[in-house]
Amino acid sequence: MSIQIDVVVSHPGDEVERVLGLAEAVGEPVTVTFMWEGRDEAERAVLVPAATLALWEHWAPTAYPTSGAGDENRAVTEEPELAHPAEFGAFTLFRRRVGGRTAVARKGVVVAELLDPDEAHWLQEKARNVRQGFMDPKQKAAFEEFLGRQASLDEQ
Repeated sequence: MSIQIDVVVSHPGDEVERVLGLAEAVGEPVTVTFMWEGRDEAERAVLVPAATLALWEHWAPTAYPTSGAGDENRAVTEEPELAHPAEFGAFTLFRRRVGGRTAVARKGVVVAELLDPDEAHWLQEKARNVRQGFMDPKQKAAFEEFLGRQASLDEQ
């Protein structure tokens, strides 16, 4: 991740709005640690602004591999518990049953997603690697023209 800001969120509400505002302002992911009431263990996630996630998913060549996908040795596949959307002030969190992502909506519009830190890192790296190897058609034509004007190794 290019910018990492650890924020502990014990009582979501204004804190979610503050962290989301920060992520939207810088256009970068923000690492969040949730300390939920009644749980001993912290939950870490990466809050990725919707536009940033769309860009990553556009450039990433494949979807993030889910652990255990195709693993036929698992005796019992547990279905995640269906949960109602959680509302925190102006935000509503929608946890997906598949993939573990949580969509963050404001006034009915998804503005960010909470991803597992490993998935966020993998997705960002894949997108960066593909994008760096891509030339748009005008850039490619200009580069080919430039190479055509270069003297061959024999002439140098």
